[in-house]
Amino acid sequence: MTKQRRTFTPEFKREAASLVLDQGYSHIEAARSVGLVESALRRWVSQLQQERGGVTPASKALTPEQQKIQEREARINRLEREKSILKRLQRS
Repeated sequence: MTKQRRTFTPEFKREAASLVLDQGYSHIEAARSVGLVESALRRWVSQLQQERGGVTPASKALTPEQQKIQEREARINRLEREKSILKRLQRS
């Protein structure tokens, strides 16, 4: 019997991590209060600290600002791919 992996929204992750960063909960207290394992919460806290420091994460962003940055980077990448395709077609 396999255990189903739970998924959480970026908003939930951000709120859970803010219990530790902004409201003074310990990692253990916050994890228990929202029904998580401590290791997951520690990852989210670390990621939120980095995002608040301006680092764009490799995984899905938690803060709205970093989410916008990731969306814009994805759009730029798509536009650059389209541009290179058009250049190759023009050369043919």
